[in-house]
Amino acid sequence: MENGNSIVTFRAASFEYGYNKPILDEVDFVVRRGTKITLMGQNGSGKSTIFSLITRALEPNAGKISIADGLSIAVSRQIIPRDELDLSVRAFFQKCFKQKVYDIDPRIDAVLEVVHMDGHENMHERIMRSFSGGQQARLLLASALIQDPDLLLLDEPTNNLDKEGIAHLTQFLIDYKKSVIVISHDADFLNAFTHGVLYLDARTRKVEQYAGNYFDVVKEIAARIERENRKNAQLAKKIQENKEKANFFANKGGQMRLLAKHMRERAEEMEEAKVEVRKEDKTIRPFIIPAQSNTVGDIVRISSYTVISKNQKPVTKKARIYLQKGQHLLLRGPNGIGKTTLLETIARGNAKGTTIGDGVKIGYYRQDFSTLNFEDTVYESLMAAMPKQDEQEMRSVAAGFLINAESMKTKVGDLSEGQKGLVSFARLVLESPGLLILDEPTNHINFRHIPIIAEALSAYKGAMILVSHVPEFVAKIRIDEILDLEK
Repeated sequence: MENGNSIVTFRAASFEYGYNKPILDEVDFVVRRGTKITLMGQNGSGKSTIFSLITRALEPNAGKISIADGLSIAVSRQIIPRDELDLSVRAFFQKCFKQKVYDIDPRIDAVLEVVHMDGHENMHERIMRSFSGGQQARLLLASALIQDPDLLLLDEPTNNLDKEGIAHLTQFLIDYKKSVIVISHDADFLNAFTHGVLYLDARTRKVEQYAGNYFDVVKEIAARIERENRKNAQLAKKIQENKEKANFFANKGGQMRLLAKHMRERAEEMEEAKVEVRKEDKTIRPFIIPAQSNTVGDIVRISSYTVISKNQKPVTKKARIYLQKGQHLLLRGPNGIGKTTLLETIARGNAKGTTIGDGVKIGYYRQDFSTLNFEDTVYESLMAAMPKQDEQEMRSVAAGFLINAESMKTKVGDLSEGQKGLVSFARLVLESPGLLILDEPTNHINFRHIPIIAEALSAYKGAMILVSHVPEFVAKIRIDEILDLEK
């Protein structure tokens, strides 16, 4: 890690969201000027909370967080807040500044050029919600860059980006001269530019600081666990030997009892010398999404579809796709071509050129989780997904997705984005759909969960339509047909 001056220092910093929701416990770490740091951890462990503490949106309950004098900080958020979706592009960028910026239009154009946003010269009046998920991801990044901060905080910046967008962002960060902290679950993306890793352990609520990229950290953690297990195994062997000898001498009487006492005390000391072995983040259990049983014939027929051309004009194209039980379709295309819009209209049943079979139940995983009621508790959301409510079955499914009793009481809107994703998958299991529609289902999800999700989708026996920009994920899923919207 580069040896610049420290710009952010956490000293025994603790934070909790009210009673019984601890996030950080006496956390210590330092970020130095000019470094590019990865912040990793389990979904819901508190990574975005650390960003809020750095920006002073939150204050620690105990300890101290020091920020270098005059340090300017900007955050590229995971999603556009709901109350900003109806803003124009110009108003959205103007909100990044405390005071009115009179030359905002040329500054917007310059920063949208940096994030590779095509056609930006004519979009200042366009409403934010009209952009695709990938385009919104670029706008979020641009909203941080336009502030030209000393410290750039990026929260899941690759979500929704296509291959070209990720490559462009990666090169930008390699060339970036200032300090960066990135939250991401994309190891290959992170390894291209990272100097070090901050690992937030959800179990201990401590932050472990490592030099090197994620793969270096994995090796270091594995070696540490092996050392800790080996030391404990050696101590356990000696403890057992001392206990056996103590029992033997205790039966001899006289001075031998005193020796037995010393041996027991020595065994107790060795018990205390055992180290607590670092535990890896929990992974969701393997799961099956049951398919609706009473579907027959074609579940989906697509004879035509509409895409958005580069000049923002709708273009209708012909197709001949029939999906029956067990058939999986992959939709491909760059950001902004209309993949999410097509999925949304199919899910609503009003996509021109698409017919859904009678009685087919649709399970829809939206990238923005807008199919969830954010005012429901997790308990209410999961129970509502069941055709026949069975609390015991619901809790069993929820546990497999790391949804505990405390999470059940939490409003969906108060969950992290990754936790919302796990709730969405739990709902799909409980719904038993005949048609599964998935829009970027790996966004926000811990990389440890992704192979398990891929296995479940590959084994799904209903019809499925999938959009994903993650080739490693798609490669693990059985795909029967591909519709490339660009061709």
